[in-house]
Amino acid sequence: MTDTLETTAPIKLTRKDFVAEQEVRWCPGCGDYSILAQTQKVMPDFGVPKENIVFISGIGCSGRLPYYMNTYGFHSIHGRAPTLATGLKTARPDLMVWVITGDGDALSIGGNHFLHSMRRNVDFTMIMHNNRIYGLTKGQTSPTSEFGKRTKSTPMGSVDRPVMPLTMALAAEATFVARTVDTHTEHMQQTLEAAGRHKGASYVEVLQNCNIFNDGAWREFTERDVRDDRMLVLEHGKPLIFGKNRDKGIRLNGLHPEVVTLGENGVTEADLLVHDQHAEDPYLALIISRMFWPDFPVPVGILRDISRPTHDELVDAQIAAAIEKSGPGKLEKLLLAGETWKVE
Repeated sequence: MTDTLETTAPIKLTRKDFVAEQEVRWCPGCGDYSILAQTQKVMPDFGVPKENIVFISGIGCSGRLPYYMNTYGFHSIHGRAPTLATGLKTARPDLMVWVITGDGDALSIGGNHFLHSMRRNVDFTMIMHNNRIYGLTKGQTSPTSEFGKRTKSTPMGSVDRPVMPLTMALAAEATFVARTVDTHTEHMQQTLEAAGRHKGASYVEVLQNCNIFNDGAWREFTERDVRDDRMLVLEHGKPLIFGKNRDKGIRLNGLHPEVVTLGENGVTEADLLVHDQHAEDPYLALIISRMFWPDFPVPVGILRDISRPTHDELVDAQIAAAIEKSGPGKLEKLLLAGETWKVE
């Protein structure tokens, strides 16, 4: 009798395999339901076993999502999900790691962790639920709330300028940056799948609704009857064209973008900016990231998608170089090295 290794076909997973038994507890009508559903839908496409997937969240309504995914997960403290994800990917680079966060969790108390995980190119996918409000604590302004926004914490209107999340991610040198909308389900699925397949720091901003404390946060440009004229769907290698009649576009006037109408004043497609999500330098992506309604159509899709060594690859390379130079280390030798003291 000879020893043989039995091989079996990989298990085919479905969305149901990623649905946990936990009761989903968000307010009825919350955009979080859509983000959860689209995430569960795309997970089987990656072909990664559930035991090799980890969802890590911070504090906020979005922080509950790991409970509803039938994978491993951590519900961490406020703003620190990227730090746990960094440690996990350093120790276990074989795992697929997702960070779930909100506009307050990621950009306020967690702002520094957000920036440094992006610049280090830690190989995880961050999904940021952006509803322009603190929902879990009942309706205070967040870093993305509009200037002049009246809330429980700003009864006379906010005097803070809102941050631009996509611009922040690009400035931190994230290698994948994208935006989608909770009600645009097919677009969200495509965006999440592209982000999940990217090797490196992936950042996806999801514009979502909080129908209790900030209902209609994005409605003026995301509703079906207006979105063609007020949103710009980015496609790699194609000119920046939008509008129900596909007759409007974006061109540069010096260093500033401007909206033009095709056919007017001799404007043709050749005059328009062409999107290049793989450009190594983020100049064009930065210009696009700062466009917003009502001055410009709101861009959705992938702004940047480039390849660079990941944080865990660079760390592993240093460890390998150290071992090659000095040999495998011993913890006992390290602890007894150098000066020692005897405490009596």
